[in-house]
Amino acid sequence: MRVFTYSEARQKLAMLLDLARHEEVRIRRRDGSVFVLRQVPPAEGSPLDVPGIRTRATTRDVVRAVREVRARR
Repeated sequence: MRVFTYSEARQKLAMLLDLARHEEVRIRRRDGSVFVLRQVPPAEGSPLDVPGIRTRATTRDVVRAVREVRARR
């Protein structure tokens, strides 16, 4: 863990973000308050990421079904 002053953090923000990927970084203000900078783990994935399924439908079948639905509108 490394500690930086507020002024150093402002001047070296990009470097601090890179450092926070690997370790906790603390930023201390003049009034004595301390803040922690760390990387947040990435989200587990999109709710739209779903596994595919196997089917016997061909591209022609899918196109025909889409055209039928559109024709109903």
